[in-house]
Formats: sequence, C-alpha cells, structure tokens
Amino acid sequence: MSFLDHLEELRWHLIRSTLAIVIVGCVAFSMKSFIFDTVLLGPTKMDFPTYRFFCNIATYFNMESSFCAEKLPFTIQSRTMAGQFSAHIWTSIWAGFILAFPYVLYEMWKFISPGLYEKERKNSRGFIIVASLLFFTGVLFGYYVVTPFSMNFLGTYQVSKEVLNEFDLSSVISTEKTSVLACGIMFELPIIIYFLTKVGLVTPEILKKHRKIALVVVLIVSAIITPPDVTSQIAVTIPVIILYQISIYISKKVIKNEAKKLNKNVAKSN
Repeated sequence: MSFLDHLEELRWHLIRSTLAIVIVGCVAFSMKSFIFDTVLLGPTKMDFPTYRFFCNIATYFNMESSFCAEKLPFTIQSRTMAGQFSAHIWTSIWAGFILAFPYVLYEMWKFISPGLYEKERKNSRGFIIVASLLFFTGVLFGYYVVTPFSMNFLGTYQVSKEVLNEFDLSSVISTEKTSVLACGIMFELPIIIYFLTKVGLVTPEILKKHRKIALVVVLIVSAIITPPDVTSQIAVTIPVIILYQISIYISKKVIKNEAKKLNKNVAKSN
C-alpha cells in the first residue's frame, strides 16, 4: 500500500472509533440520572463504599476519622447558564470513550497488525483483552481509591472557617475525570513496556538501572493527579511500583523469547 492508502485506512479506523465513542456517549447521555447521581456524585456522599470501608477500620481501632462524617462539608453548584448542559455533553463523551475503549483498541490493532509477522500476531492475540483489563482496573482504582481521597481531602480542607467550600460542577467533574483517566493510562505500563522491548528501545537492564529515576517520576505523577496529602500519593505510588516490577519481568520474558527465536533461526541456517 502507498502512503496515501495507509492514511485512508487510518482515517476509516479513526472514523469507526469515533462513531463507537459517539454511540456509547449517546447511551450515556440518555442515562443522566445514573451517570451523575450514582456515578459522578457518588464519591461526594458518605455512603460511598470507600468511605464506609475506612470508617469501619477507624471505628474498629476507636479512632476519629473524616470518613465517618455525616456528609462532606461542601456544596456543588453551576455558575454559568450552559454549565449543566455542557457538563452533561462532555461527561457523556468521556463516558463513551472509557466504555468504548476495547473497541478503540481493536480498531488500532486492525491498523497495526498487518505490519506484523504472523508469529508476532499470534503472540499478541490477547493484547486487546489484557490492555482493556489493565485500563478498566486502573479506572476502577482511580474511581474507588484516588477520587474518594481527593474529595475527602479537598472537600474538608479550609484555610479559615470564614471561607466556605462551594465547588463548581465543572471542577468536581475535572478532578474525578483526571484521577480516573490518569490511573487507567498508568495501568497500561506493562503493555507499553512490552512493545518498547519488542522494538528494542527498552531492556530489563535499563529498567533496573533507572528504577530510582522511575520512582521519582512516579512520585511526581502521583503528586499531580492526587491532592497534596501523603495518603493519596502512597495509594497511587504502590500499584504503579508493582506494575513497574511486573514490567521488568515482562521485558525479561520478551528478551528470552527473542533470544530463543534467534537461536532457532541460526540452527536452521546451519
């Protein structure tokens, strides 16, 4: 295929991916009450599972905790004429992207896979399933762990009792969206390392050598996507460090498989 033919092929993959996002987004748009009252505003209510879990732990050890409060001390408001309608549309689009993520990956894979060898395609058959599972695991982690910590810390923080916390709807959605999507993308680290190792840009030795630098980067990223409290940053840092260790193992496995293939080819040629 010529360069223009490749561009035409890519265009149709992008069109189908966009259509999938729009269709799922339209379904999300029609489920306004569930999306906003149950999902988006769920972490703002003290009956949220994460709050109940940490409240039970605090109660067991006879400790006082902000997780046991009757409600979070802030109100949510919309201060622009089209604020709620705009939030409804954009939230539906982001929901469409998250839920349609496996299909978007499938379209990307259909575009990339023709350029791979038959053996490489066979070895990468589980790519969409594994990548989707990692992404959704990250999304759930961001929703049930990072978001509640963020809401609890930022919602209860006050520089003075004279200053009330009255948050704009767009700010609340942005905080939640950032936490969820950032965690979803971070959990794709093993997949990224797999492909970087396959193309020869990364080796297990490089990952081990720069482990300390990677730890610093992880701490910086966790500080960006979480509120400035130690608990939230640790909550994000621990799983990413575990994923980094898993990535080193995956990189080793890829290198070993490549070495075996090379030895087989040498043996056949001799």
